[in-house]
Amino acid sequence: MTDLPRHAPAPGDGWVQRGCGARHWGLHGASGLLVARRAPDGRPTHVLLQHRAPWSHHGGTWGIPGGARQPHEDATAAALREAHEEAGVPADAVRPFASHVLRHPDWSYTTVLADEVRPFEARATDAESLAVAWVPIEQVAALDLLPAFADAWPTLLAAIPATPQSAPCGLDA
Repeated sequence: MTDLPRHAPAPGDGWVQRGCGARHWGLHGASGLLVARRAPDGRPTHVLLQHRAPWSHHGGTWGIPGGARQPHEDATAAALREAHEEAGVPADAVRPFASHVLRHPDWSYTTVLADEVRPFEARATDAESLAVAWVPIEQVAALDLLPAFADAWPTLLAAIPATPQSAPCGLDA
């Protein structure tokens, strides 16, 4: 989708070269939003995933909307902002309830888990996404996933409760 906008560089954008030699995006760390859609009985049925643009890191794979944290943002604010920029997710349509943090000595990635609380259109809203889709939970592992998301998926899936959470809990900044 070449006609979608790219956002202007922001103060947190940039690569961090870790001591082990790996590179990670986000000078202040990064975060993303894993949104669950539920059936009328409360069971989680789908998650919102982003098909990453070919030019992006691990392009062509599926993951969650996310990206670099800005200097003033906590992980939840960054995840909500990134999900809005990349997938049009309205902040008032989701309820964050937990987070999972991948920590390195000099960098971290926070996955913010949220429930959809009102329906919204899943769509690519910037050039970082080829597509955005509600994917049935049982089909996620069969996709060509971003490697770090593939590694985290079993843990993240286990962290999605069988019924919706009524209030935020377990959120890390």
